Amino acid sequence: MTATSEAPTAVAEVPTARLFVNGAWREGGDGSYPVVDPSTEQPVGRAPEASADDVADAVAAAREAFESWSRTSPAQRAAVLDRIADLLLARNDDFVPLLQAETGATIRVASAMQVPVAAERFRRYARGALEPAVSALAPQPVAATPLAAGGLTSAVAARRPVGVVGCITSYNFPIVNLAGKLAPALAAGNTVVAKPAPQDPLGCLKLGEVFEEAGAPPGIFNVVTGSGAATGAVLVASPDVDMISFTGSTAVGRRIAADGGLTMKRLLLELGGKGAGIVLEDADLRAAVSAVGSAWSFHSGQICTAPTRVLVHESRHDEVVAALAAYAAALTVGDPLSPDTVVGPVITAQHRDRVEGYIAGALAEGARLVCGGTRKEHADGFPVLPDTGFYVAPTLLADVTPTMTIAREEVFGPVVVVIPFRDEEEAVAIANSTEFGLYDYVFTADTARAYALAARLRTGHVGINTAQRNMEAPFGGFKQSGVGRDGGSYGLQAYSEVQAVIWQS
Repeated sequence: MTATSEAPTAVAEVPTARLFVNGAWREGGDGSYPVVDPSTEQPVGRAPEASADDVADAVAAAREAFESWSRTSPAQRAAVLDRIADLLLARNDDFVPLLQAETGATIRVASAMQVPVAAERFRRYARGALEPAVSALAPQPVAATPLAAGGLTSAVAARRPVGVVGCITSYNFPIVNLAGKLAPALAAGNTVVAKPAPQDPLGCLKLGEVFEEAGAPPGIFNVVTGSGAATGAVLVASPDVDMISFTGSTAVGRRIAADGGLTMKRLLLELGGKGAGIVLEDADLRAAVSAVGSAWSFHSGQICTAPTRVLVHESRHDEVVAALAAYAAALTVGDPLSPDTVVGPVITAQHRDRVEGYIAGALAEGARLVCGGTRKEHADGFPVLPDTGFYVAPTLLADVTPTMTIAREEVFGPVVVVIPFRDEEEAVAIANSTEFGLYDYVFTADTARAYALAARLRTGHVGINTAQRNMEAPFGGFKQSGVGRDGGSYGLQAYSEVQAVIWQS
């Protein structure tokens, strides 16, 4: 009898993306690396591994393009950005499956919060390109000095482009985060070299196709990618890069600030957060719980603005804990392609392990697990997570003190802690006790009280009874949460230098 064997299952080949440099596509000088779907643990594609020479060529292309792009009329720049917005929306169905697969976002988040938001950012800064760039100052009578004759001296303050901007972006909303940097930078007359996050760069690379189709001048937008820190480090170190705009962790932001300082780069750093949601005794719990619940339900808590520390007046503590536990229990965790799924995976196995490490550490420090937990706790009776994929269940921890690690460091996952307070003084002290200061929240029936309390919070933003953002408001943080502001017209200022032009009449 002849033995037969089953043929091995063929591994599906995945496409390898290319770098976008000076309006042309090229292979990565150091090869390529896999990009993995966080829900299936299977490769989505391969991203190019840029060499130092690739980065240098991208910077040189941006430098050359700057000379002409910076002198184009605002109307010309606006027209290019408008065409990019139109084409992004037209190609929505090309982008969404790729973005969903490489980020692991639920299909609802991937559909509603990626391409439409990115397109709107290009549209907003098409209008922004037309905003006045010159402010007239009142004439000043100046007496004669040994330096110059006296007379009526006039001046204007003019916004000028910074030059070549290196945009290093985060993994949670790849093309949205990039559009939020790229659109105002281009509107102000700068050129850009983008370095997307290593975990999910494919959508950002694909954006080069949109620029090609829109007829954007070669070199104004370049994309280099890499699996580690080396690509970004070369960009930061380049003396031909005038500015670095970075969104990511505070630890990396500190390194960029130190390295960029060697060449006196302009910096826009959007860094970590440890948002405090202060629930006063008269708060509407429905509004508070809905806002806090976004730390679980919105992209698996991978949001720097999330209210992950819930500071609750002691008179409402047990009520809030019970309401949050019920909210978390109602969330469906699982396949992000299912329309019923609310909580999908986190970005990588390493990040899942990091988040679980924070949970385990909190329990060791004395916190009480109300719901969720690590995979070990789930095996002991909590709802079972999918076997495949990088999942962390919505986790709620009580009996947390302000000095615990879980209350001080950014977890960047679906984990919420509850801390009681006695009075407003203690609430403010706890809220301000971390090194972060990005986004806090106040929940109370007395909005005048909330407005006054906001002035005492050392944070870049305060939401009153809402987790909604105003996209025209300045975005940025206090303390270790960053340097600078963007958003709305502030974004144009962030990517500009101010030049004074003075004359006598």
